[in-house]
Amino acid sequence: MIGSIALSLSLLPLDAGAAEARERPTPEPLSARTQAAPATADDERSVVGMPASRNSVKTHIVARGDTISAIAATHGVRTADVLAWNGLGWRSVIHPGDVLRLGPKESRADAEAKPKARAAASTYTVRAGDTLWSIAARHGVTVSALSRANDLGASTTIHPGQKLKVGVLAAPRAAARTDAKKPAASKPAAGPVHEVANGETLWAIADRSGVSLARLLDANGLDEASIIYPGQKLRIPTAAAARKAPAVAGTTGVALDAEQITNVRTIIQVGRDRGVSRDGIAIALATAMVESWIRNLDGGDRDSLGLFQQRPSAGWGSEAEIRDPRRSAAAFFGGPSDPNGDDTRGLLDIDGWEDMDFGDAAQAVQISAYPERYGPWKKQAYRWLEMYG
Repeated sequence: MIGSIALSLSLLPLDAGAAEARERPTPEPLSARTQAAPATADDERSVVGMPASRNSVKTHIVARGDTISAIAATHGVRTADVLAWNGLGWRSVIHPGDVLRLGPKESRADAEAKPKARAAASTYTVRAGDTLWSIAARHGVTVSALSRANDLGASTTIHPGQKLKVGVLAAPRAAARTDAKKPAASKPAAGPVHEVANGETLWAIADRSGVSLARLLDANGLDEASIIYPGQKLRIPTAAAARKAPAVAGTTGVALDAEQITNVRTIIQVGRDRGVSRDGIAIALATAMVESWIRNLDGGDRDSLGLFQQRPSAGWGSEAEIRDPRRSAAAFFGGPSDPNGDDTRGLLDIDGWEDMDFGDAAQAVQISAYPERYGPWKKQAYRWLEMYG
C-alpha cells in the first residue's frame, strides 16, 4: 500500500512556483535530454535589425520528476528566465515530454537560416498550464497564425482538452517570408539608425520616431515577438519625419506627455490609497515605464496588455480589467486589497521586497527575461513622484 501511494504521488504534475522548495533526483545526462541549435557565425552588435547577442538556444525535454527550478539549475540559468522564455507562470504545470526553451527566442534571420521540415496537418491537445504563446513557440509558428488557423478571433483563452490545428502552419509562414523578399522595390529606403538604450521598447521607439510599429518591424526584419537589446541598432524608415526623442533614463530627464502624466498620477494615487511606501510607488512607476512607456497599451508581447503588460492567460484579469489603469496598478501592488486575490503575486506579497535592490523588487513581480532594465529608471521614478505626487 505504501509503495502504491508513493508511486501515485510521483506521477502528479508539480506546480512551477512551488518547485523552488523541492529536491529532485540526479538529472539525466545533458547529452540525452538537450538539443542545441547550431551556433551562428558572429556576435556583432552593429548589425542593423539583429540582436546584440545571437547565442544558440538549447531545449530541454521534460522527464518524470523534473521541476522548473531543477531544470534551470541543471543548465545554469534562473528559474524566472525559464518561465519567461516559455510563456509560463509560477503556477504553470509541466508534463513529461514537454519541450522547454532554455534561451530567448531566436531572431528571424536565424530562424530563416535553418531548413524547415514540418509534418503534415496535425492537431495538438491543450494541457493544463499551456498558453497560446507556448504552443506556438513549440511548433514554430506565430500566435496570430495559430489563432487564425483555429478561428479564435480576439480571444486568447484556451482550455485543457481543446484541440488546436498546428501541423500546417509553418510552411505557409516560411513561404510568405520568401515571397516578401522578392520585390526589392518594396524594401524601405535607408534611414537614420537608432541605438537601443536600456528600458526602450519597439513601440516606444516607433512612437517617438513618428512611424508605425509595423513599419519599424518590417524595416528591421523583426516581428511582434522579437526582443531588442541595449546596444542593438535599428533602422528607422524615412517615409515619416522623426520627432525629437526624449532623453533616456539616467540623463537630463524624460519629458512626459499628458497621457503619461495622467497614468503616473493614477499609479501614485492607487499606491497611496493602499498605504504603499514612497519606494514601492517609485518601483511601480519605473516598471510601467519599462513595460509600456507608461501608456495603457491595447497589446504587447504575447497577450500582454495595459500599463504593466499583464497577461490574461497568467491570471491578471480579463482584457477589460487589465486595461483599467486603477485596477492594473492595484494588481501590481497586490497585498490585502489585491483585486486578483491569490491568483497573482504583487509587490506587497513579496517577503522582504523593501530590502531588495530597486530593480530586483520590480523583477520579483514582473518575472522578466531582462531584469536589468528596471534599475536605470530609479532616479526618474522618484523625480516623477516628486513632480506629480
